[in-house]
Amino acid sequence: MNEQPVQETTEKIRVMVVDDERDIRDGSERILIRAGYEVVLASNGNDALDLLSSTPVSIVLLDLKMPGIDGMEVLERINRDFPSILVIIITGFATVETAIEAMKQSAYDFIPKPFEPDQLRIVVNRAADKLRLTWERERLEKERQGMLLDLDTEKTRLRTILEVLPNGVVVTNADGKVVLMNMAFRRHLNLPVDRSLGDPLEDYIPDSELCELVRDISWGKHVDFDDIPFVEFSPFEGRHLMARGQPVLGERKECLGAVLNIVDISGLKALDQLKSDFIAKVSHELRSPLATIHEQLAHVLNDMVDEVYKDDQHIIMRAKEKTSGLISLIGDLLELSRIQEGVICHEPQRVDVGELLRNIVEFMDTRAASKNLDLTLELPTNPLPSITADPIGVESIFGNLVSNAINYTPDGGQIQVNGDMTGLNIRVRITDTGFGIEEKYLEKIFERFYRVKNEKTRYITGTGLGLPIVKGLVVSMGGMISVDSEPGKGTTFEVLLPVDSQGQSAAE
Repeated sequence: MNEQPVQETTEKIRVMVVDDERDIRDGSERILIRAGYEVVLASNGNDALDLLSSTPVSIVLLDLKMPGIDGMEVLERINRDFPSILVIIITGFATVETAIEAMKQSAYDFIPKPFEPDQLRIVVNRAADKLRLTWERERLEKERQGMLLDLDTEKTRLRTILEVLPNGVVVTNADGKVVLMNMAFRRHLNLPVDRSLGDPLEDYIPDSELCELVRDISWGKHVDFDDIPFVEFSPFEGRHLMARGQPVLGERKECLGAVLNIVDISGLKALDQLKSDFIAKVSHELRSPLATIHEQLAHVLNDMVDEVYKDDQHIIMRAKEKTSGLISLIGDLLELSRIQEGVICHEPQRVDVGELLRNIVEFMDTRAASKNLDLTLELPTNPLPSITADPIGVESIFGNLVSNAINYTPDGGQIQVNGDMTGLNIRVRITDTGFGIEEKYLEKIFERFYRVKNEKTRYITGTGLGLPIVKGLVVSMGGMISVDSEPGKGTTFEVLLPVDSQGQSAAE
């Protein structure tokens, strides 16, 4: 059989063969030398340990049954005094169990007697490959240590990169003090070019919410990068910034501080305001003439009682429905504009949520009955506390959700409205047995004008603004909204609204 030469390495691998049988020693030596290894021989354990004290060896082929010190004791001594050496046990069939025990005591591998040259080469080459990988890892570690010595140079390079970035970057240590910032950060915050480092972040950024978030990140409260929220803030009039922080992690995943990326979104905010102003202006201009047209169409329909006008009645009815849809769309657009501008309620009032839910369900029951839907309300025995909010806004939240449940539940289905308390929040769940929503659409349904369209929902009319309005109102009241759905089985919307101290007192 032709022998394959071993690839040359930068460090020669020396193998020691320890066996009391001369034929094994000499045969192994010939095979290994032809394979490119250096070989040293020892006939017993004492000679092997003496040689290891003076001769560098990478791999030891060790027989277990030898006179004097047996192989297990030699293995123990090698593991203790020369832990980097890989030991391959040579064993006969009678000592296989002992060889397995040796493997448990950190022997790398074993080869049974008698063995073929190829068997020996395969086992030793496998150990040699492991050694080469170990040496490569150690070499890379040495290079890394060398690179750490050039840390000052790397800092200079890093600063150069940071300075040319268009986004503001600031780095804090675990104590929340600024240790690095670039020119864009100084420009965004109108800081002097020579502003020094080392002060708390609050001395640079006049936003308590953002500074609190950065402290939490620095203290390791946001290990998962995905759960870190964006923060928008305005350091002064006309400047709008958006920031997101991430932890700076050490080699052991310990948190060393935080890095903050800041983007100037002033232009986007101005564009968004122009868009909102445009929508509001156009909506106001269209609402009045559309309302007039709608009223005139209603009068025309009332006058068209003669059978002669039956076909014309259908056309007028469709026109009336379309104008009604446009008026509804304009109302939704205006509602969104008010929410975006923060104009939610000028005069908050005490709202009895339980009574409001009863009124909504009672009002919607006729519409549900027209589709043979079972619409029910469940409230706790103890009355729900009242909240301070815009009653029209609260009614819009639950009215929209119940209306959607009716629209997207086929005839004969069920809709259940549940209200209760969880902690300091009123929890309202609207559950239906409707068409359901695929998981990939759940995040999109709160986007403006987005509607899930498929064979079952394509004929259901709507503006795609109801849920964005609901979410905007819930968030403006300090609450939360979530959705859980399964196609073909139904959907559950859950709304949490915080109860203020007055509401708690009323409940108590």
